[in-house]
Amino acid sequence: MSALLTDLRGRGCDIDSAMTRFLNNEEFYAKLYKKFVADPAFEGLGEALDTQDADLAFRHAHTLKGLTANMGLTPLYDLVVKIVEPLREGNCKPELKKIYDELMEQMKVYRILAARDGE
Repeated sequence: MSALLTDLRGRGCDIDSAMTRFLNNEEFYAKLYKKFVADPAFEGLGEALDTQDADLAFRHAHTLKGLTANMGLTPLYDLVVKIVEPLREGNCKPELKKIYDELMEQMKVYRILAARDGE
């Protein structure tokens, strides 16, 4: 197993399920993972939360929910769900920004892992 997958598993990610979805193709997973950490939905979500645009925030958050679920990134998925569900009801409450900030703080580590992969 690659160092990336080992590191992700150590962070509580469900790599076994992800590998099933990715047909055990670690190289393909790593390629998509690197695209995932740069996905513009992260910044889009933050901007939409800042402007209290619940519809746009929901679209970005829902995208991230699907990506994190499919990639087995459980710790990130758990945070995104806390953002998606209130937005689904049109509730763009200020507390969501705190959860978003926590998500982005965790993303720093996930981006470092992506940068280290293949070094």
